[in-house]
Amino acid sequence: MWWAGVVLSGLLVTAGCAASDRPDEATIANLFKQWDAALATGDAAKVADRYAPEAVLVPTRSNQVRTGRAGIVDYFQHFLADKPRGTVTKSVIRVLDDDTAVDSGTYRFTFTQDGQPKQIDARYTYVYELRDGKWLIVNHHSSAMPE
Repeated sequence: MWWAGVVLSGLLVTAGCAASDRPDEATIANLFKQWDAALATGDAAKVADRYAPEAVLVPTRSNQVRTGRAGIVDYFQHFLADKPRGTVTKSVIRVLDDDTAVDSGTYRFTFTQDGQPKQIDARYTYVYELRDGKWLIVNHHSSAMPE
């Protein structure tokens, strides 16, 4: 039965490797910081680079659901005009597998509108997929808080 120990050891090692490949919560939380840094560039194309080509965006400041790169770039061309910056106020991260994670919570955007500083609190959900070594947003929903 010595082979059973070898097989069992191999299974444990394999399981350990798979678990270690999973992203941790800090990795996923950092994706928002990267997205916000893209906002800070003021370049809609750089923000859209954070999204998968077929991504869906349900944006905070538009009633129109945006799909695909062209729709996402169009939204951010308007959104970035007010120089928004985001801060997460509450985050709940779920790593679903090695290549998929969900970050849901609340954030606050500060921006300038008509020369005046403004802020909006919103709820969000980002669904991320790891593709060719890069985490991309495949679905992003954001809506202003109802209160």
